[in-house]
Amino acid sequence: MDSRRNSSSAGQRVVVSGRKQDVLDQTLSTLSSKYKDKVAGCLCDVTKLEDHERLFAFAKEKFGRVDVWINNAGVAHQQRNLWELSNEVVETVVKSNVLGSLYGTRTAYNGMMAQGGGWIYNFEGFGSNGNVREGITLYGMTKAAIAFMGKSFAAELKGSPVKTGLIQPGMVITDMVVGQYSDPQEFAKVKPIFNIIASRLEDVVPAIAEKILSNETNGARIDLLPRWKVMLRFLSAPFVKRNVFD
Repeated sequence: MDSRRNSSSAGQRVVVSGRKQDVLDQTLSTLSSKYKDKVAGCLCDVTKLEDHERLFAFAKEKFGRVDVWINNAGVAHQQRNLWELSNEVVETVVKSNVLGSLYGTRTAYNGMMAQGGGWIYNFEGFGSNGNVREGITLYGMTKAAIAFMGKSFAAELKGSPVKTGLIQPGMVITDMVVGQYSDPQEFAKVKPIFNIIASRLEDVVPAIAEKILSNETNGARIDLLPRWKVMLRFLSAPFVKRNVFD
């Protein structure tokens, strides 16, 4: 039985992962209070292939199979010109965003072929649609790579029991997004724009889950903030006040 159809508000069994044990424990404690035995956690550093393999094995042992694998771990950086970023930052961003998604995709594919099928999703981000902006050349490059990989991988999967898709969540207010602005004055300048086009995490996650559970198309792109919706938000901004920071 494909557990995607059981729904989480309707019985989804979920494995979460993270690099730090204390953060993972705190997350599990919060989720377990509501979902009890339907959630489990496993440490995973996405830059390490062996951690992906351990995570897949853990999920399969815990819940029997892995129907949906989502590569959503990513790292951003403060808005800086490319030459101003340290080598350490460059390496961290590329390893996490590119190698992490590649390792996760390959691991999930191998595991899902062995079990007879499944779905693999990768997260896009700014840069995946070809747009450019000063200060995030590095991050945008990694997300452009994810977009290419997702489309090409979908073509490779034709006729396979394993399917794939891309997720473009739009701008979501997280520590990673806000953390790009080290200068309070710069952040104050963009905050009004955030209140127009950004969304809260608690609003985005259920919408993504619903679309994943209903998708039947290999190579589908789940876009929560298409161009028409961005235009509508700007047009309605004088009349509809949004505050995504409350």
